[in-house]
Amino acid sequence: MDNLNDIQKNGKRALVAMSGGVDSSVAAYLTVKAGYDTRGVTMNLYDNEMIACNSHTCCSLEDVEDARSVAFKLGIQYHVFNFKDEFEKTVIDPFVHAYETGSTPNPCIDCNRYMKFRALWVRAQMLYEDYIVTGHYGKIEYDQGSGRYLLKKARDLTKDQSYVLYSLTQEELSRTLFPLGDMTKEHTREIAMEQGFINAKKHDSQDICFVPNGDYAGFICRHTGKSYPSGDFVDQEGNVLGTHKGIIHYTIGQRKGLGLALKQPMYVTGIDVENNKVILGYNKDLMSTDFEVKDFNWIACEAPGSSMKADVRIRYKHHESPATITPMENNCVHIHFDEPQRAITPGQSAVAYDGDVVIGGGIIK
Repeated sequence: MDNLNDIQKNGKRALVAMSGGVDSSVAAYLTVKAGYDTRGVTMNLYDNEMIACNSHTCCSLEDVEDARSVAFKLGIQYHVFNFKDEFEKTVIDPFVHAYETGSTPNPCIDCNRYMKFRALWVRAQMLYEDYIVTGHYGKIEYDQGSGRYLLKKARDLTKDQSYVLYSLTQEELSRTLFPLGDMTKEHTREIAMEQGFINAKKHDSQDICFVPNGDYAGFICRHTGKSYPSGDFVDQEGNVLGTHKGIIHYTIGQRKGLGLALKQPMYVTGIDVENNKVILGYNKDLMSTDFEVKDFNWIACEAPGSSMKADVRIRYKHHESPATITPMENNCVHIHFDEPQRAITPGQSAVAYDGDVVIGGGIIK
């Protein structure tokens, strides 16, 4: 499915989400080259005044101009759509709420789920588009045997983004194209250089787009206008070790930035929101095997009637580990790792794989 030339075009229309980066620009070029009636669009997600300027985010005013330049060079129509209200409701507000309730969210997953593949598709339908195209590194293939669309890892595993795409539904997969699925990042940049794109040497975005320099706690305070009270650091037995500066500043597994003089390295192992306490422990206290996942989206198959084996990833940079997945009620699953894993963190996503095929994924409870 990610190979554009494998699809019967015959005047098919494609809307390319252009972030201003090199990946989406090359995706647009490949879509045009493959013969699609192509339009480019940048999603205006927030006012730039709400954050400090930062060259390592996406969606800035500079990015809009870069995307516009590439669209002009390709000779395609280009639009900027205002999605600020939807972005605040479906990405920023849940991001803030997660930290306020002791979880660690992944807003890029929510942005993909609610903005790129849902809100944008609604707008695409108004323009009579047949497909949405993005610069993600992943693959979509139709499996004749199961009659399902499969989400698979990209060829370039160092850039693979299947982990953040697990929320795609069968309908969304059927109308989405990933032209970069079989390409390496080096090849992508080579094409951008050959085409003379203004962003050919542009660095990849590294930060959360609305959180400059990684200061998510500062963003939350500015966005909400609230202050978050200090409280106690406590050990596993409840002994007070010091004073924290507000629970939004901490996440499971954190060691740096605690501001404590400790005899041995200690890590955040829990957040007690009700009592405003941050619980510290040692590395061994972060190891566990069992947890539950909510809102599990099954891609490669329907929810099975019994337990199944899979390789599970619990963070974007985490290597998959063998586990057993047991379906539960209300679209939840229980996951048991064969070997203990470090810092299984509420709010992050657990994604199950069978080789390079994404079985499905959901949010860690």
